[in-house]
Amino acid sequence: MAKQQPNGNFNIIVTTLAGLEEVLAEELRALDMEYIKVGNRAVTCSGNLRQLYEANLWCRTAIRILKPIRNFKARNEKDLYEQVQKTDWSQYLDVDMTFAIDAVVSHSTFEHSLFVAQLTKDAIVDQFRKATGERPSVDRIRPDVRLNLHMHENMVTLSLDSSGDSLHRRGYRLQTNVAPLNEVLAAGIIALSGWDKKSTFIDPMCGSGTFLIEATLMAQNIAPGLYRRDPYGFEKWKDYDESLFEMVWKTAEAKEKREPQAEIIGYDIDEDYVEAAWSNIENAGLDKVIKVRQADFFQTQAPSAHGVVVMNPPYNERIQSDDIHQLYKNIGDTLKKNYQGYDAFVFTGNLEAAKSIGLRTSRRVPLYNGAIDCRLLKFELYQGSRK
Repeated sequence: MAKQQPNGNFNIIVTTLAGLEEVLAEELRALDMEYIKVGNRAVTCSGNLRQLYEANLWCRTAIRILKPIRNFKARNEKDLYEQVQKTDWSQYLDVDMTFAIDAVVSHSTFEHSLFVAQLTKDAIVDQFRKATGERPSVDRIRPDVRLNLHMHENMVTLSLDSSGDSLHRRGYRLQTNVAPLNEVLAAGIIALSGWDKKSTFIDPMCGSGTFLIEATLMAQNIAPGLYRRDPYGFEKWKDYDESLFEMVWKTAEAKEKREPQAEIIGYDIDEDYVEAAWSNIENAGLDKVIKVRQADFFQTQAPSAHGVVVMNPPYNERIQSDDIHQLYKNIGDTLKKNYQGYDAFVFTGNLEAAKSIGLRTSRRVPLYNGAIDCRLLKFELYQGSRK
């Protein structure tokens, strides 16, 4: 059994995207979590109920925040079924509540995560049926309680999912373009850029505005969870502490900086994107901070001596560009000529075309955009020659 420690602390698993684990670990440190350990697309730590609520509100690079309730070994179906039944599920669920199981299986004798989820569901349902003659229903879309089963080789971790809907769905996005960037990925890229949240921030190919909004949330110290429309998973838990969560929420609201902290600017050559970005920005209540205008990046000039440019140009995967190599060459030329004194970050899934930028990278961070293998490339744009 995953035991609660005497000080009210318990183990917590926070999932993220590949390449953002260190960024997430920093966020958890900022929340005073203990025993932080970086894993693969996850960070484990220890904290209390208040910190669990805070993590859901504040973590910009978290996807789900899980509370493990049991670890066990399962060599076969019978093992798995019996081990799941060893938990008293009435502690977490009532007969009239709905539940769902997300299963992740890797390097295991069990081939299919769907099969594992089904078997786990049967074990839970059978326990209720035996005790009460009734059973809770499964609701895949909006369950009251979401369980997470992680199986690596034959070790199983069963957890309660405190987040419910994935945390990347912030709630501020009204309109999306063809290939909107995942909000967690956008926040992670900005964190990796090392932007100081004070100097000029520019996204010259801003699409529906995700980089701009995530940067502003950071600069203004706004918790991304404050935009959320749907309840969190923990709000249906039996130990849900409503007054504690209300305090965490009010504290988060009070931490917002009202005055604009940085100049945050977006351009896009496509009028429809500029409009989509603007609706998202207004919906997020950030129209006093962010400036967006229709412009061809190749015609723009840096508005200040120093700053950060972050961009996600087309890769020819989902958005097609006429001549991708020429596009990337133009990006390099414009950065070199018009953005001296800036640090530029180009996030791309077209590593061949990226060579056409023609500038020397000072950093290359491997990341993924969905299934696409990407790099975040850093270019330091010095003024004049570099001594």
